[in-house]
Order: sequence, then C-alpha cells, then structure tokens
Amino acid sequence: MALADENLAELVTEWLDWAQTGKALGVSVGKIKTMIRDHELAAAVPVAGTGQKIPALFIQDGLVVKGLPGLFTSLHDGGYSDREIIAWLYIDADLPGRPIDALRENRGSEVKRRAQAMHF
Repeated sequence: MALADENLAELVTEWLDWAQTGKALGVSVGKIKTMIRDHELAAAVPVAGTGQKIPALFIQDGLVVKGLPGLFTSLHDGGYSDREIIAWLYIDADLPGRPIDALRENRGSEVKRRAQAMHF
C-alpha cells in the first residue's frame, strides 16, 4: 500500500488541532501555520470532513521532537507530502519500534538514514 493511501486515523491514535498544538508549544495558531509551511511540523486531515491536525507524539516536553524538522525537510525535498511523512513515521520500519518512537527516544540516526534512503 502506498503511504498516501494509509488510513491515518488508524495509524495515529491522538491528534491535536492547531490551537491545541499552539498551546502545547506556547505559540500562536499563526505560528503553527508558519511552522507547518516551513516544515517544522507536519499536518494532515486524518478523517474526511475534519480540519488539518498534528499528531500529538510530535510534541514532547513543550517542544517539537528533536530531529523532526530536519526529517520533514529532507522528506519534503524527496517529494513526500505531509500525509505520507506522517504515515511513514507511524509504520513499523523494522526499527525497534516505529520511527516516531525512535525519534522520541533520541535514537534518530537510524531514522534519518532510512529517510535518506527513501529518496533513491
């Protein structure tokens, strides 16, 4: 199955709307919009008819998880959409756990290597 076709509502169990994300990060909704545009965050519509949301696991201790912005930029440069990136982060990629879990545990080197390999 292509990443774009993955059911994000099944993969990601907890989502934040832009206001909740802003509150979690201590910034305005306008700043969240800018962060999404600049690939510091990724957002998608998990269920048709709802607005864009951000996976709650992208936020840790009041900050964007270390390594995510660089990963987002790298994957966007490779032609991947936010929806595809979110799906990839939540699918077990033969790491000890999903890529998002590895990043949250500060084990980003392998995740970044695998993301770079996706470009080829």
